[in-house]
Amino acid sequence: MSDMQKTLQQEVTLSGIGLHTGKEVKLTMKPAKENTGFVFVRTDLEGHPQVEADVNYVVATERGTTLEKLGVKITTCEHLLAALVGCDIDNAVLEMDASEPPILDGSSKFFVEAIESVGVVDQNVAREYLVVKEVLTYSDPATGSEITIIPSDTYEITTMVDFGTKVLGTQNATLKNISEFKEEISSARTFSFLHELEMLLDHGLIKGGDISNAIVYVDKDLTPDTTEKLKKAFGKDNVSIRPNGILDNLNLNYPNEAARHKLLDVIGDLALAGVKIKGKVIANKPGHFVNTQFAKKLNRQWKLQKKKNVPDFDLTKEPVFDINGIMKLMPHRPPFLLIDKILELSDSHVVGLKNVTMNEPFFVGHFPKEPVMPGVLQVEALAQTGGILVLASVPDPENYSTYFIKIDKVKFKRKVVPGDTIIFKIELIEPIRRGIVHMQGYGYVGDAVAVEAELMAQVAKNKVD
Repeated sequence: MSDMQKTLQQEVTLSGIGLHTGKEVKLTMKPAKENTGFVFVRTDLEGHPQVEADVNYVVATERGTTLEKLGVKITTCEHLLAALVGCDIDNAVLEMDASEPPILDGSSKFFVEAIESVGVVDQNVAREYLVVKEVLTYSDPATGSEITIIPSDTYEITTMVDFGTKVLGTQNATLKNISEFKEEISSARTFSFLHELEMLLDHGLIKGGDISNAIVYVDKDLTPDTTEKLKKAFGKDNVSIRPNGILDNLNLNYPNEAARHKLLDVIGDLALAGVKIKGKVIANKPGHFVNTQFAKKLNRQWKLQKKKNVPDFDLTKEPVFDINGIMKLMPHRPPFLLIDKILELSDSHVVGLKNVTMNEPFFVGHFPKEPVMPGVLQVEALAQTGGILVLASVPDPENYSTYFIKIDKVKFKRKVVPGDTIIFKIELIEPIRRGIVHMQGYGYVGDAVAVEAELMAQVAKNKVD
């Protein structure tokens, strides 16, 4: 799976009715440039104001998640956002001519199908992640709801629901990997209990619903008065209760569809944290309030992580290449081989490690009384790490070398001394073209950046004698 940001290949439009507004709405999902995130645009309002999918704009969570920026609202956005995350999209512009996306069948299914109809394309900027390193929890004592996230290499979600009713009972749902969203979660529809639905109808708060877009669990007697309300609201000649306790004219897609839909809501609400997540979410009795409060906590954690600007690396993991593997790829040899391990490697990034010891030959003269690793050698180590990114992708690396073309924006932010371990991270700024490699590199010591530089190199085949 590519670790570059993604967007839609081209725009796609859907139309339908908003669940709570009852208004016809046209939604157009459009490609967006890198680092845009998800942005709603109200085309029905003067100036086409924008509302970013940002948890800090959440103003209401009673019957869905509502965003508001400068008086402009977007309501019930969670199903659409879940579809975008489930389709592995990072950036999209979402134009709507009303405040609420179409409810469609009450799930994310048709949003996913629309996205797949136009395709998803890689972009030229690497993704960033909120990497969960410690357990984070949010709980709501009033409802008993609780969400916890624990470390994981992927984005996993488990939901557990218990509404204290016999008709629904206790249900669980688990998504092991976000890549399974389409098959396992996207078609799980929204649901309501009969007593809630009747209250919403009495207050005119559900206008776009029908039997096809909401599962209704019957938790009270279906009186003649209630039956007439439902027949009128849904435009049906008759309504009745199925043996499994739901209203008729609708079959469950899954026995645990309610738990799966709650999982869908969690994905959509946590999208408002504004970053891809690596962690396992365990949600007990989730709802939009607790979901979005937890998203705020993740958003704060992400901002703190960005402020520190230090990625998390597991130094105990088996390296991708040890020193012997590095020497098979690189022409460098001691004392000028300046990396000891490769910890991570993808098509767009590489992470290397150097243990700095007093045995380094340059410490003899730099400096005898205060040994400091020369800055030029730190940059050279960055470049060697970038060389691994390039040479690991060719079938015969021993026949190629990488040569500096340009070094730019070099900064040294702290001394590197004996006993330090430097972690070098290199990311492509743009795809490799015609042998030209444009990279951004950082060297970290502990929780601080020691060196950074923008590097450009030429990959060239070695001359044959």
